[in-house]
Parts: sequence; C-alpha cells; structure tokens
Amino acid sequence: MNIEEIRKQFPYLNSGKIYFNHAAVSPLPVVVTESVQKYIQNRSREKIDDYQSMVDTAARTKIHLGRLLNAQPDRIAFTKSVTDSLNILAGGINWNEGDRIILNDIEFPANVYPFLNLRRKGVIIDFVKSVNGMVTLEDIEKLIKPETKLLSISFVQFLSGFRADLTSIGKLCKENDIIFCVDAIQGAGVIPLDVVESQIDFLAGGSHKWLMGLTGLGYLYVTELLQNKINQPFAGWLSVEDEWDLLNYNLNFKASAERFHTGTMSFIGATALNASLQFLESVGYENIQNTVLENTSYFINKLSDMGLNPILNGVSKNNLAGIVTCPVNNAEVVFDKLTGVNIKCSLREGQIRFSPHFYNTKDEINFVLNEMKNVIT
Repeated sequence: MNIEEIRKQFPYLNSGKIYFNHAAVSPLPVVVTESVQKYIQNRSREKIDDYQSMVDTAARTKIHLGRLLNAQPDRIAFTKSVTDSLNILAGGINWNEGDRIILNDIEFPANVYPFLNLRRKGVIIDFVKSVNGMVTLEDIEKLIKPETKLLSISFVQFLSGFRADLTSIGKLCKENDIIFCVDAIQGAGVIPLDVVESQIDFLAGGSHKWLMGLTGLGYLYVTELLQNKINQPFAGWLSVEDEWDLLNYNLNFKASAERFHTGTMSFIGATALNASLQFLESVGYENIQNTVLENTSYFINKLSDMGLNPILNGVSKNNLAGIVTCPVNNAEVVFDKLTGVNIKCSLREGQIRFSPHFYNTKDEINFVLNEMKNVIT
C-alpha cells in the first residue's frame, strides 16, 4: 500500500487540515469527484437522458457492494438512508401484540426509532444495558424470550466504537428463530463483513461515511427467505417486473431485492459509490482493516498514557474498528480548541470522538495527541 500515492487522492491534506471525522462524513477522494463531475457533464451537456447508462452503473455498484458484504447482487437494493432501509423492515413484518424486539441503549437513533414506532402495534422493545460502551453476547442472551422476534444491532457503535461479534450473535439468533438485523454504516469498508458467515437476515448501510461516497444513498441486503416474509410497505413503478410496460398496472413484484426500489434513485450517489468502492478495492480491504486497527490501538494507548480514559481502553482488537472516543473535562472547550488548530473531529454526548481512516498516519495522530496535551493542561 503506497500511502503517499493514496494520500494524493485527498486534496484537503494540502491545507494542513487533519480530518479525523469519517464516522460523520468522509471527504471525497479525487476519483470520486472526477466520476461525479463526469456524470454532471454528461447530464448537463452531452447525452443528458442517459438512463440506461445510469442503470448500468447502479448495477455495477451492487456488484462491488456484493463483494464488500459477500452477498449476491440481487439481494441488494438501494435506498435513501439507513433509516429508510430499516423502516422497510420494521414496516413490512407481520407484528402481533406482545412480539418483542431486542435493541441496546447506545444505538444511533436510526437503529431505534423505526422499531420504537412499533410500540403502537403492541410490540415490546427490550434494551440491552451496555457496559463501558460495550454490548456483549451474554447480555443479549439474557433478554431473549419466546416472544423475541427480531434483534437489531450496529456492527460498530457510533459513539463508543465497539465492534459487535456478528458471527456469534447471528448464531444465537438462528438458534432462537430470531430475525437478525445489522446497521453496518460504521463498520462496512473498515472491517470485512460476511453476511453469510454471520447469518445476517437484513443489513442496512450508507455510502457517505467510511465508504467515502455522497450523502443521500443507502443500501440494504435481505435474504430471499426474509424478503418473502416482508409485506411490501411501499410500491412503485420500479418495484415490479416489466417496469417499462407502463400502462399494464400489473402489481407483480420483482423476485430480487429491487422490489424495494419504488422510483428513480440517486444515480449520482450510485456513480460516486461505484467509484469509491473501486478505489477501496484497489487499496484492499485487508490492508484497510490492518491499518485502521493498528492506528486505533495506537491512538487509544497513547491517550491512556496521557492519563485519559478512552472508552475502549484495554479492549481486544476484535472489538475495535475506526472510532476512538474519549471523555474529557470541558469537552466543548476542548473541541473548540481542536477545531481552531484545524483538527476535525466530533463532539458527541459530551465526549470527543476521533475517527481516522486508513490513509491517516501516526504522524497525524501524534500531532492531535500533542494538541490534546496543550488544550487539556
């Protein structure tokens, strides 16, 4: 991995900015901005109504997503966001009063509200109590009841950065006939993810964080078995077979996950994601994982050496990804001072969250650590 060549893909680095905020939104690599500019050029000056080309790009993007997830492309559909995807699942299952769903108390709201909304149907939500930013298999297992119908969890928690053991959770769900749903937005593109090995029934993701695409494009994965149990909550002209038989009005849903495509999608988002996934593949997902985990461990250990207590201090690498969150006194003041010296991070729940990607370096981490010393002391 030629890090110097890779870093040329990120023009913001020339400004002296240190960007450790990929858990919020990623900067766009040059290959992505070039693909978007080409798309805009085509739409504004050249072919303009180049629908088939856009459909072909979306199809290629699904092939790349399939490689990322170890999924067949026909099991993937595009949506607007993670929330959009999870609402398809929550709204499509036949729920009975007294059915139960397992969530946890440190989830991003996108993985809570679609299911919390089911309380109006008499569904009971059981929240796993996290400990030090972690959600363990043992604590999940304690909440399983005969009425438990679904479990949803983030691959990587947005605040603590804790990475769930999806394979073990998937096995537990299958043993108890529970639908296993995963919000992958904070892990996909950082840590290899295998929907088959982990026995995931439904997965939701987005393109604008670690995958380095645009906002406004999400995706879902669903098994054929689960898809056949989902009542189609929405329908549109792209949901059906023979969509170009425009005046037939035959509501014959597609057999693939594309039945969840209701109307014209964000083709510019698919164009960007196609380019970013090709870029990440060229780097190699194993290289990305190794670098991110090495940097994450280094960052946590150095913060600990400073006398701070990052949330996942002492946690196994198997439960780390790319997020490093650290409680500090006067967090708002610290955040403002870091921002003032061109360090981009996040202030979340009174804590400072750093999220460097694979192309960020230990030199950058050391610079941030030195600035942390300056603003805290």
